[in-house]
Amino acid sequence: MSQQAAALQTYNNELVKCIEDLCSKREELNGQIRQEEEEKERLQHDIRILSEKLSRVNDSLAKRLAARATFDRTIAETEAAYAKILESSQSLLSVLKQEAGNLSRATEPRRKDH
Repeated sequence: MSQQAAALQTYNNELVKCIEDLCSKREELNGQIRQEEEEKERLQHDIRILSEKLSRVNDSLAKRLAARATFDRTIAETEAAYAKILESSQSLLSVLKQEAGNLSRATEPRRKDH
């Protein structure tokens, strides 16, 4: 019976050691889980902050794009109007030169034909 008791004691010791090893591994795993949960919380916090920044940048960008479109439209309209002014000025100058020529001929002393 002492052999059986010794075997039982050996099995019991091994069983206790296996349970302790499993508990130790479980605690190690719990530590890893806590670290990853903390990292997850940090990342989620960072994502919230970055999402807010992204939203602000998108709003600002939309306003700036609208302002640029207004500038583009104003510049195009102004350039078109300026081109018309140049064309009108050129026409006016041409007409003025022609009238000045006509006035010069009308006011020249008449030559006597010999």
